Amino acid sequence: MTEPTPGPATGLVIADALDRQRYEATLGGELVGVLEYVVKRERIALVHTKVYQGHEGQGVGAGLVRFAFDAARGRGLKVIAMCPYVKQYLVRHPEDDDIVVGSAPR
Repeated sequence: MTEPTPGPATGLVIADALDRQRYEATLGGELVGVLEYVVKRERIALVHTKVYQGHEGQGVGAGLVRFAFDAARGRGLKVIAMCPYVKQYLVRHPEDDDIVVGSAPR
């Protein structure tokens, strides 16, 4: 699954790298961020978000998390928010709480 993600980082493309269990964000062909995950029993645990140096503050992290939630909905998965960045994203986007399970307090 690959699609352009709208936002501040124009040209950002996010893809599901199934073999590496992570979503990868590229900008102009350069890997600029990843969101690692684990899928088990109709749930996806969002484990760790990493935006590479020089690309912070450009919407890469938010784009990765938005993509992960959209992908989870599309696959009928519930989300376990383990990553601190994902938890903070949920504070700003409570509309995604309906598919969140097993998250520690934010």
